Amino acid sequence: MKRLIIFAVAISLLACEKEPKDYVSLEGKVSNGKLDSLTVKGRNFSKTMKISEDGSFKDTMRITDGFHAISNGSREFYLYLKNGYELEVTMDMERFPESISFEGKGAITNEYLKRKIQFIKDEDLANYNKYFELEKDEFDVSIALLQSKMDALLNETKGLEPEVIRMEKDANDRMIIFFQDNYEIEHKALAGLKTGDPSPGFSYPDQNGKNVSLEDLKGKFVYIDVWATWCGPCMKEIPFLKEMDEEYKGKNIAFVSLSIDKMENKDKWLKMIEDEDLRGIQLLADNDWNSDFVTSYNIRGIPRFILLDDQGNILDSNAPRPSDPNLKDILDGLSL
Repeated sequence: MKRLIIFAVAISLLACEKEPKDYVSLEGKVSNGKLDSLTVKGRNFSKTMKISEDGSFKDTMRITDGFHAISNGSREFYLYLKNGYELEVTMDMERFPESISFEGKGAITNEYLKRKIQFIKDEDLANYNKYFELEKDEFDVSIALLQSKMDALLNETKGLEPEVIRMEKDANDRMIIFFQDNYEIEHKALAGLKTGDPSPGFSYPDQNGKNVSLEDLKGKFVYIDVWATWCGPCMKEIPFLKEMDEEYKGKNIAFVSLSIDKMENKDKWLKMIEDEDLRGIQLLADNDWNSDFVTSYNIRGIPRFILLDDQGNILDSNAPRPSDPNLKDILDGLSL
């Protein structure tokens, strides 16, 4: 009888161990960064995790399965979380975000997500005009190549959960359909913005309320960064933009940062200028995405960088980002 009871208890314990957890266990360690917390944000969900003095953190949370942003205020990265995951995350803030690594249940999915985000950055997919400005034959080849690259990235990742595979296939298909469905109208809109053409003008207030126009900058080369405080990729370019501003100080070039934050978020824009010690000419567009300068360039994704010559003519309507070494080569080739 005693043996039967022991056997029954053992079976019961095994059964309990196999039951899926209805929450996420998230833990890890942050090195080379003086952080006291991380905030996890998802659909109808937000939770702040405390970070110990040694950089470690550990918490559990019941979430709605899907993508979540992990932020420390100025930097963020994304995770795919699912109740039942037991995920370990480590990161070195001096090599962020490339240093992020994962272990445990959910690691395969999040390693894939990390590679997908890097792929989107490397391909500059937020810059739709990169494709729309192409002639049709070249556009078709580029879109087919983009599709094959995304398929290869997904197919070479072994162990992804079926729902993640379905989700990614759907997302990839929708991206390709977006480009194909919008090519004709967007290509036509871009036809007038060619190298050598006069740039559309602007006249917007800086952080002190003084209007600065493109005409005011005539005689200088102008490098324009169209950005917003809520844009993660924009924030990643700020340190590089500050370096460029410092390196070319005294040269015949103006660095203009044009924010498309909504007017009701003006205080947030002003605070970021102060907190991040933003350099160059800081301007706030009058009507966010619908501002004349933004619509004239058909800007649909940010950050977007534009390079003009000293007469206000377009040198590159899709200039390299500050983090791209090619930008320095281009600037060094100008008569600054």
